[in-house]
Amino acid sequence: QAQLQESGGGVVQAGGSLRLSCAASEESVFRYAMAWFRRAPGKDREFVAAVTWSGKGQYYAEAVKGRFTISRDNAQKSVDLQMTRLKPEDTAVYYCAAARAYGVDYYSESSYRYWGQGTQVTVSS
Repeated sequence: QAQLQESGGGVVQAGGSLRLSCAASEESVFRYAMAWFRRAPGKDREFVAAVTWSGKGQYYAEAVKGRFTISRDNAQKSVDLQMTRLKPEDTAVYYCAAARAYGVDYYSESSYRYWGQGTQVTVSS
C-alpha cells in the first residue's frame, strides 16, 4: 500500500523548470517534516530539501539553494518541490520522504521512515 506517491518528473532542457509533487495517503505519514532526496546515476542518494510540519522551516542542499523551493500543504497532505534553472547535474531519481519524529536531522536519510517510489528528472544540455 503506497503511502507516498511522487509525480511531476520528466525531461527538461537546461535552464528550464519542473515542479514535483508528493501526496501522502494518510495523515499519520504526514505529521512531521517532509523532504526530497535524489539519486543520480552511479551515486548515492543525497539530501535535496526539507520542510518542517509548519512549513516555516526550510532546509536546502548547497547545490540547489536559490534554485529549488520546497513547500507543503497540510490540508492536502502534499509537499512540492519547485525546481528552476535546472542543470544537467540535477538529473536523478527524486524521492519524497516523511520524517519519523520531531527534531530529527533533516539532512540524514535515517531520519525518514516513509519513502516514495521516486520520479525521474532528466535535464538535457
